[in-house]
Amino acid sequence: MMMINAGTRIAAILKQSPAALDAIIAVSPKFEKLRNPILRKVMAGRTSLAMAAKVGGCTVEDFFMKLKPLGFETDTVTIVEEEVKKPLPAFISTLKKEQLIELDVRPVIASGKDPLSIIVQKVKTIQPGQVLKIINSFEPTPLMALLEKQGFVSYADTIKEDWVETYFYKTRTVETPVKDAPAGSSEGWDMVLEQFEDRIKTIDVRHLEMPGPMITILASLETLPADTALYVYHKRIPVFLLPELADRKFGYRIKEISDGEVHLLIFKD
Repeated sequence: MMMINAGTRIAAILKQSPAALDAIIAVSPKFEKLRNPILRKVMAGRTSLAMAAKVGGCTVEDFFMKLKPLGFETDTVTIVEEEVKKPLPAFISTLKKEQLIELDVRPVIASGKDPLSIIVQKVKTIQPGQVLKIINSFEPTPLMALLEKQGFVSYADTIKEDWVETYFYKTRTVETPVKDAPAGSSEGWDMVLEQFEDRIKTIDVRHLEMPGPMITILASLETLPADTALYVYHKRIPVFLLPELADRKFGYRIKEISDGEVHLLIFKD
């Protein structure tokens, strides 16, 4: 059977034994989100037992106790130091107070609103050499990926559950800035809809919390046939998704139905 230690990724454990999912969730209710297959796909591959213990407020030994009955062998000697505490990148080690601009979006999320527009506006004000510190309730992976393309270096530090501090250091100015909304994205909506007719796959991401919508859409596109369009029911224009679509050679059309109701058609370009 598989030998596990503090550095073993949850994805590897679940691949070895699907029954381990219930065992891991039994350690702490904070891991219930792993039942969502989309979130599990993203989180499990990046999270070790040491990292999960930090988030769950438990110990690695707690996981060992639950996993041993499933046949896992445990290595209690090996401690993966870099998993417990990653070294700070150079820009944080030399960070000066006057460089730091802080933005706490947790109150916005708690109110049920989307902090995306606030973040976009703040990003536009950041100058080379400055650091934007976003305090969030989760690691904003899509945002990190996008801003890295915009000339930022990022680093996320999980303080505790629902408290993640993500630093964005602007090293250079890139000519393609983050936009509030795509231009001309609604043109030809009816034509594209007619083009695919009965070759449309539909998903509804309106009920998902961030970053669930983006993760769900990208996961759906991975298995989308080339002759099929993905019809998405969304609450807002997914600004940070659009560059990802372009990188993956997907075209799209957006139709704003009303406040809080946006439809997207995504297809292989």
